Order: sequence, then structure tokens, then C-alpha cells
Amino acid sequence: MEKFVQLTATACPLPQPNLNTDQILPARYLKWPRAKGLGTVLFADLRADPDGKERAEFPLNQPAWRDAKIVVAGRNFGSGSSREAAVYALFDYGIRCVIASSFGDIFAQNAVKNGLLTAIVSERDATELATAVAADPGREITVDLERQTIRCGNQFYNFTIDPVSRNQLLNGWDDVDLTESYRTKISAYRGSDRLHRPWATPAEP
Repeated sequence: MEKFVQLTATACPLPQPNLNTDQILPARYLKWPRAKGLGTVLFADLRADPDGKERAEFPLNQPAWRDAKIVVAGRNFGSGSSREAAVYALFDYGIRCVIASSFGDIFAQNAVKNGLLTAIVSERDATELATAVAADPGREITVDLERQTIRCGNQFYNFTIDPVSRNQLLNGWDDVDLTESYRTKISAYRGSDRLHRPWATPAEP
């Protein structure tokens, strides 16, 4: 998994609250293998009309934000079903960070397992950030995971993230890597346990 330490990139405003996983990736694309390119159908029904024509008003269809790597979203982003493919679609499109005042719990868990940072800010800060980037299309902001700050022009905002998730992203660890990081402690415990509970250790064949 890619490490996430600091990112300076264009931020796209998507302030609509309650954008759910079916809006992020419509259910009909769940049959697609990831290799087919789920990023191409990110927000498919919001980005295009039923005839497949792009909706010019949707932010990611506008030239300044087509290549955005950061999304400033409304509250409760990623609510709804637990489909991990919604995270795949965001990541495969090129999004590396979503900033919002709250996230769907399962979405946030899936995000960290795939290298996508979910940065939680206050409702006020989320609104202020979305307004700032909407007023200046193409504006870059800097997200610093080590300091847990977001810089937008001369303004700085703090964000929160689960400490374990932060550690995984900073190191580029998936869940297996996280377990491996405790190898020394696990070995020490097993050795101590054999001494204190020899009866619990399976006999060697």
C-alpha cells in the first residue's frame, strides 16, 4: 500500500451531504473487476445524464477539477452499503484524500485499507474549505498527516483521524503489515506464556 505523509494537490468541492456509496459507485458496476477501471465510473449517475452525456455543472466534470486528488465533501460521506469498491473507484480515479465533517464508519475503515485518507474536520471548517476552493477553481491545498493539518492559502485547519489508521497510512501498512509490526511483542508473549502455562502449549509431534 502507498504511504500517505503529505499531499499538495487540487481540491474539488463536493459539499452535498450524505453522498452514499451507491452514488459514489452505482451498484451495476459492482460486477466489474477492478482491473477494468472503476475510476472511469466514479459518481457515474451524478456525472452523466441517462444518455451518458456529461453534466457540465458537476464539479469533477469541470476542467479545473478533473485531475483533483483531494475532495472536500459534505457530512456523512460514504454512508450506505459497505461496498469496498466505492473506495476502489475513488482511489483508481486518483483521489487520495477526502475531507469531511463525518464519514460512514465502514467506508472509513475500507478507505484506510486502500491508502485513502479520510480527514475529519469541523462542520464549519468543511464549509469554509469547500467555499474557498469553489471560489478559486484549481486551488491547491496541502494535507499533512504527520501534523494532522490542512493548509489552504494562509489558513490552517486541524483534522482528526483514528490513531491506528494514521499509523497505517504513514507507514503504508495493510492489516497484515500492522500485525507484523507487533512480531517482537507477539514472540515475547508466546515465550512467556510457555513458561507460565506449559500445559497450554501443544506437544511437539
